[in-house]
Formats: sequence, structure tokens, C-alpha cells
Amino acid sequence: MLKQAVIWTGGAALLAATTVDTVAVVGRHVGLPLTGSIELMQAIVLVSGAIGLVIATWDNAHARVRLLVERLGPGSRSLADRASDLVTLVFLLCLLAGSLWLSADLWDGYEQSEILGIPWALLRMIANLCLAACAVLLVLRLVRRRK
Repeated sequence: MLKQAVIWTGGAALLAATTVDTVAVVGRHVGLPLTGSIELMQAIVLVSGAIGLVIATWDNAHARVRLLVERLGPGSRSLADRASDLVTLVFLLCLLAGSLWLSADLWDGYEQSEILGIPWALLRMIANLCLAACAVLLVLRLVRRRK
């Protein structure tokens, strides 16, 4: 149920991005440009991309080079999968640490986009939440593989 809601939210964000871009292109050609369309696209792409990361982590569907791993035996393949998950976890934790640092450093900065006033702090919170969710999913996968 939760997974379906997350997928639908990400899909809605992709549809919104398509709609905004289509309206912006048509508007430019008919003389009615959509002011702030690039800012809207930035916010929407962040949401859809962050949700895409969560879903890919949830489904264990991140891009991997399987040419070598598929030739390994079952024990070695399991070890390679765990190592891959561990390296991915470390990478995500580093991204999360940097993003949290930026969020804390700029919290009182009242950052917003220039034209529409989209608050960047809200978008950082969404990104941080999705990175944390990916990290939790990877930790759960690593713990389950040990058992």
C-alpha cells in the first residue's frame, strides 16, 4: 500500500513535469510564456528523482554491472551483492551528511527561487528524507542477508 502510494506520487511528479514543460514550450510559441517554468521543473524533477531513488532501492533495481557477478558462484555472488549494498549505503550516507550540513548551514538563509519563490529548504528536506529512506532500506537489506 505504502509502496503504491510512493510510486503514484513519483508518477504524478513526472506527469506534472511533462505538463509544465509542454505548457512552457507551447506558451513560448504562441506568445504567452510560462513564467518560472524552469524553477518549477527543477522542483518537480527533484521530487520525482528522489522518489525514483527510493523505489529503486526498495525493489533492489539500481543499475549494476552484472557481467562479472553472474559468473561467480552462489557464495561469492552473495558476498558481492552485500559489498555492493554496503558501498551504496556508504555513498548515500555521505550524500545525506553533506545535504544535512548544507541544510543546517543555510537554514536561516531564507533561500527561495528568484521568480516563483519556491523555498529551497523544503526541497532539501524532501531530498534528505528520501536519502534517509534509501539508507534505511539498504540497512534492512544488509541485516536480512546476514540471517
